[in-house]
Amino acid sequence: MVDVYAQRIVGWHAMSTRPAELVLLPLRMAAWARGQQGHPIVRGELVHHSDAGSQYLAIRFTEHLQLEGITPSVGSVGDAYDNALMESIIGLYKTECVRPGPFHTGPFKTLSEVEFATMAWVDWYNHRRLHATLGMVTPAEREAAHYAALQPEPQPV
Repeated sequence: MVDVYAQRIVGWHAMSTRPAELVLLPLRMAAWARGQQGHPIVRGELVHHSDAGSQYLAIRFTEHLQLEGITPSVGSVGDAYDNALMESIIGLYKTECVRPGPFHTGPFKTLSEVEFATMAWVDWYNHRRLHATLGMVTPAEREAAHYAALQPEPQPV
């Protein structure tokens, strides 16, 4: 799951199947992390955009969005352009993490290997990979600058 403003990966999960839990866990992870960082999700202010995958349309997932006050937005079936940011990040993930390189040296043999390589890649992507679309800063830097700009100026005493 990606925060569109900062292009920061805020939640992820790896499974060998695609039940609703595949997308519920990253959503919970993202909401928990935002709360821990002092920026809890405010009901009615967040939109969750996805493709029309069965896990995103599952009753369990859509009910969870409703309970959290998150507005669902589902793209049209078969339209990769409707979800272009996520498709781009998935392409980067496949190129930079799934193929042999700095995050692993050969084919993955276990789900744990996928998880560890993904964890390292997400950390690198969010905290060290410079993004041209963000003005050559990392997603974490972009997000930090956003929240810093929201802080009121200290008043002279």
